[in-house]
Amino acid sequence: MRPIGKQAELLKVIGHPVRIRILAELTKGVKCVSDFEEFLEISQPNISQHLTLLRNHGLIDYYMDGRLRCYYLLDPIVPDLLEVLSRDYEESLPAPACCPVTKKGKYPGKRRH
Repeated sequence: MRPIGKQAELLKVIGHPVRIRILAELTKGVKCVSDFEEFLEISQPNISQHLTLLRNHGLIDYYMDGRLRCYYLLDPIVPDLLEVLSRDYEESLPAPACCPVTKKGKYPGKRRH
């Protein structure tokens, strides 16, 4: 089990739109930097910075194919996290019936936002 600090760090690293898109693309298979350039619409150096961060945190790795760096997923949690993040929930969780501490009072039925 990952320590709580590592869990928080993992979420911070993944928690960027570009990195989520990179990881989602890597769930489909091995990709090179030029593959990312086609759909990310950001500079190659920026893509490389994101890839380096993901690699330094052990989420992805690469191998060399001639002059190309071919990236692939390394951490098996990534597809699971992406799947959970992409779920569409119809409803919120139900409101509590009463205060869990005092066991008194009725929940008014509307949540404060």
